[in-house]
Amino acid sequence: MKTLVQDAQAPLRSLYRATPALAMVTDHARTCGADPADPFHSRVEPMDGCGVVVPVGVHRAVGGLHDAPTPGDMLCAALAACQDSAVRMVANRLGVEIISLEVRVSAQVDVRGALGLDAEVQVGFQSMTCDIDLEVDESTPPKLREILESAAQRCCVVQQTLHHPPPVTTRFVVAGTVRA
Repeated sequence: MKTLVQDAQAPLRSLYRATPALAMVTDHARTCGADPADPFHSRVEPMDGCGVVVPVGVHRAVGGLHDAPTPGDMLCAALAACQDSAVRMVANRLGVEIISLEVRVSAQVDVRGALGLDAEVQVGFQSMTCDIDLEVDESTPPKLREILESAAQRCCVVQQTLHHPPPVTTRFVVAGTVRA
């Protein structure tokens, strides 16, 4: 019996096997801060144009109010959401019944790097932990549970991106300036 994920992915798998270039997708997000003079608040719109807007704040450890999710919180949320989706989709493909699933992500950062206080301290998170509390039907064979865990980690795009970061290009277009 085919599962929901198998039904949804079957035509895509065939298409991508036949035309690999079609498997390349691009995700988007943009900031849309209401007040450019406010250094502690902005908004981000995932999916650029979908209408969902998430407030963004600055962590109190670097002088912000931490009254809205910070970019670090959102990075943790992205990993948690992606890992949750990966577990659910792989379990569905394997026919494993999930009883409960909770993914918690935490990340540790030494903010002295971001504040420019110590050149030896890297700017960025020094570690991240992804805890997955998963309960599956008790009749699930142990080997199938192992396959689920391994495949869900391998299929989590955000986790794999963090393990193998791509090059990131930043371009500034500053109105009113001319660059040589």
